Amino acid sequence: MTQIFNQLQFKPIILSAIICLILSSCGVKRESIVYFQDENALPASKLSNFEIKFKPDDLLTIDVSAIDPDAARPFNLPAVSYNTNSVDLAQGTLKMQTYLIDTNGNIEFPVLGSIKLGGLSRSEANLYLKNILKEYIKDPIVNIRLANFSITILGEVNKPGTYSLQDEKVSLTEALGLAGDLTIYGKRDNVFLIREVDGENRYYKFDLTSINVMNSPHFFLTQNDVIYVEPNKAKIRSSTYNQNNVVLISAIATLATITAIILN
Repeated sequence: MTQIFNQLQFKPIILSAIICLILSSCGVKRESIVYFQDENALPASKLSNFEIKFKPDDLLTIDVSAIDPDAARPFNLPAVSYNTNSVDLAQGTLKMQTYLIDTNGNIEFPVLGSIKLGGLSRSEANLYLKNILKEYIKDPIVNIRLANFSITILGEVNKPGTYSLQDEKVSLTEALGLAGDLTIYGKRDNVFLIREVDGENRYYKFDLTSINVMNSPHFFLTQNDVIYVEPNKAKIRSSTYNQNNVVLISAIATLATITAIILN
């Protein structure tokens, strides 16, 4: 009689252990995947006129033109020919040379020498160069472009990688769109931005579940920004369990066998 009682008392313990083990491997806490959940209207954005600032190691193309082309010619770097087909060099394509901003924020400009453009936006740099060139050229026209604007997107996105862009005004949401959006495992309330400012890395956090993210002063990206999307708890658990699948299956099978023996 005592043996039968002990068996009946032991059955719930085994069954409970099996159920807990299975639920712990399958159950995950549901996390929000909905963007911009706030219903409150946003105030007018002050970032509509956002412009990036030129930094050391930026590559710039600068084209100077005027009514008199001969007057502007000395202030332009000569175009160079390049060709990926070494057999036929005659079909090379002309390409504008670039100016490298050094660690002090300067470039070496024809005739004018060293000019500081680091820390200036494109419109500020245009105006600055025009004012200098007016001493040599009548009504100069200056066109400056950043040639190496790129951003890196890592973590729980569908297409991680480094993206080279033509546009110099790219928002956080546009960047994530380039990477194919966050995966279902991406932590939408904890997206990190790593940005170099004055030679130091700065770290910022975004909550994509709030529409107020669009009012962040860092919503628009600058060259060489790195975005990292953290995995949510479901992904972390999944990664852990995948590594221990053999152990879990073996444990569940053993417990099931013991239960079957007792029940019989």
